[in-house]
This record gives sequence, structure tokens and C-alpha cells, in this order.
Amino acid sequence: MKKSTFFILVISLFFCTMNAQLKTVKYIDGDQVLNGLSIKSAKKSSQNPGILLLPAWLGIDNASKGIAEDLSKLGYTVFIADIYGEGNYPKNTAEAGKQAGFYKNNYQAYQKRIQLALDQLIKSGANTDNIVAIGYCFGGTGVLEAARGGLKLKGVASFHGGLGKDAARKTEPISTKVLICHGADDPFVPKEEIAAFQQEMRDSKADWQMIYYANSVHSFTNPEAGNDNSKGAAYNAVAAKRSFEHLQLFLNEVLKK
Repeated sequence: MKKSTFFILVISLFFCTMNAQLKTVKYIDGDQVLNGLSIKSAKKSSQNPGILLLPAWLGIDNASKGIAEDLSKLGYTVFIADIYGEGNYPKNTAEAGKQAGFYKNNYQAYQKRIQLALDQLIKSGANTDNIVAIGYCFGGTGVLEAARGGLKLKGVASFHGGLGKDAARKTEPISTKVLICHGADDPFVPKEEIAAFQQEMRDSKADWQMIYYANSVHSFTNPEAGNDNSKGAAYNAVAAKRSFEHLQLFLNEVLKK
């Protein structure tokens, strides 16, 4: 190999690596400063597919960062949303429960924060007509609220997320496609909630699918969740792998690359 060719190759690899780094993006909701993370696609595409990632209840964590990096390598520009904002980041699960509970009970505020993050994903280069939102646990609840709120998305994918909504809320038509990846033994999502959700999907005329993973409880995609199913939340490597493969099938179906 000629020295000039080798030099060009090294420079190209350097800039590809630089482009595939998570970068902090500051944005605002009124007086509240938010800190999301953006990562460019590692592959060039005229379609510029984008993925909005909503993290679990502790906020942006190592799990969401790892997933964003993996999706970047597959050719997607990804933005990880900051739902809580500066000064409101949970220090423990008790605080996370309060913060997440607020947005679950105030779904319009949750939808607004999701829309603001979606705007940032588009600013970072994603095609506004070629975006999917994915979410984990609390974020899984969020992507369903995005679908219910009619946000401009080609699809949403929820992983071990809450499925319920207030029964008093009107069921609206859902035009975006819906994927639910659910632990078959998740103790935090009652059978009644699952049944009500499935009926909601039918009533909303949604194009939806729900996949169950054996021997899996809450947080089955998170390696930091431990491996004790009796605690209700635990990592399951097989389910994590399968659900990521199911996500890729879903993305290949609904997004243009």
C-alpha cells in the first residue's frame, strides 16, 4: 500500500470514529435546561434514519449509551432524551420513582419533553420523515405516550415498559407502528394492564405486535440490573439479544436506509 493511500485511510478512519461519539446537547423547556446526548450514524445514507431513545427512570445511563452506540454503528443517528433536566436527576430509585411518577401522571408534560428531544434529533441530521422512538422501562412508557400523542414517528418500540393509561382518557387512533418487547414474568406490569393495553391497541386501530421473552422480568436488557429474577428486575442476556434482533427487524421494516 502506498504511503499516501495509507494516510488517507487512517484519516478517514479517524474522522469516522470522531463522528460516532456521543456528544452532549443542551436544549431548553422554558427555564429548564436539558442535557441530551447525540451520536451520528457511522454510515452515510441519503435517507438519514433517526432513532429517539428514551432512557429508564434513573435517566441517561450506561445501558442507554451503549444501545445508542450500537445503533449508530448500524447506520442510525440517535438522540438520547433528557426528560428530567438539570437539578432534577434522581440520586436513587426512590427519587426516580417520584420523578417518573410525575410524568406518568402528567402525560402531556412527558409528551412535550419527548417532542423537544425529537426536535433535537432532527437538528442533529435525522430525516423528520424517517424516525423511530425506542424506550426502556419508564422510557418504554414514554414511547407509548408519543404514539398516543400523535408525534411524527414511523414507529415506537417499548422494552419492559409500563403499558397502562388512565381509563378515563379517551382512546385516540394510533397511526405509528408499535412494537412491545415484554418480559413474560415481569411482576410490575399486571395482567389487567396488559389486557387493557391490548384492547386499547385494537380500539385505536394500531398496527402493533407484542413479544414475550421467557424467564425474563423487568429491566431484562440492562446488564447492570443483576441476575436475580426474584427481585423483579434482572438482566437476561438471551432476552436482551433476542429483543435487539427484533428491534432491528422492526427498524428495517419501518425506516428507509
